[in-house]
Amino acid sequence: MSTALISHPDSAGHVTPPGHPEQLARIDAVMEALEDMDLLRLAAPMAAEDDLLRAHPKSYVESLRAAAPEEGWHSLDADTHMSPGTLAAAWRGAGAAVRAVDAVLGGEADNAFCAMRPPGHHAERETAMGFCLLGNAAIAALHALDHHGLSRVAILDFDVHHGNGTQDLVEGDPRILFASTHQMPLYPGTGDPSDSGPHGTVINVALREGDGSTAFRAAWERILPRVEAHRPELIVISAGFDAHRDDPLASLELRTSDFQWVTGAICDMAERVCGGKVVSLLEGGYDLDALADGVRAHVSVLMERGG
Repeated sequence: MSTALISHPDSAGHVTPPGHPEQLARIDAVMEALEDMDLLRLAAPMAAEDDLLRAHPKSYVESLRAAAPEEGWHSLDADTHMSPGTLAAAWRGAGAAVRAVDAVLGGEADNAFCAMRPPGHHAERETAMGFCLLGNAAIAALHALDHHGLSRVAILDFDVHHGNGTQDLVEGDPRILFASTHQMPLYPGTGDPSDSGPHGTVINVALREGDGSTAFRAAWERILPRVEAHRPELIVISAGFDAHRDDPLASLELRTSDFQWVTGAICDMAERVCGGKVVSLLEGGYDLDALADGVRAHVSVLMERGG
């Protein structure tokens, strides 16, 4: 088998205002970085309504449909905008997450990476924020549990910002363990280490400005044994590359080699507990060169561990 790359041209239809960091050039940089790699390339479908409603109430889904502009932009908040192509991009982003789960759990691929935008890990149950509209990582995990009949899933988030939306969507479900490393203080201001969720299935590790590789790697070395103890049958990764030292939105000072290392550490653990079943979703990363290098390193490790 192989590593699946799930994408769709509709990602480029989500157009943000000039100067916005979550720009369509991000997906161009990602796809160019992966262009010469031997991946199983799959098209992201539109998410089915049932998949969205596992994570978000119908009223919220309908509010996004109603907010979609026919031209220009509609601003959901100061950071989060919709253009005429945003709904298709967001729906295919959620569809990509579901398709990736189906491919990995169905034996079509060893693991999968979803190269889609907008990102998802800040989208709360009824609130779009932080560039995000739909909680793709949560949608993937809930699809694995409710459609495929798994008992336990883990979502691991190494984006530099706390995945407040993912936590909001899954912390009430004891079947899902959510673990996040993130710079603090930083947007969105959540993710205090004391917050372990109502079932103790949330792990938040806050890192300080400038902490760099040593602190980041030590944090994941502490986290992964706790993930393994949860005995997940699938690992979902929220793969953000904005902790890179060149990223304009944070200052954690990581290097590309750190993304390679954490991917390998997660895959090692996944091989022990769930036969290497990993689904990875693109989140942040706003310096185009650092994003491209990080994604290529991340997917290269997935390819090495697959097959």
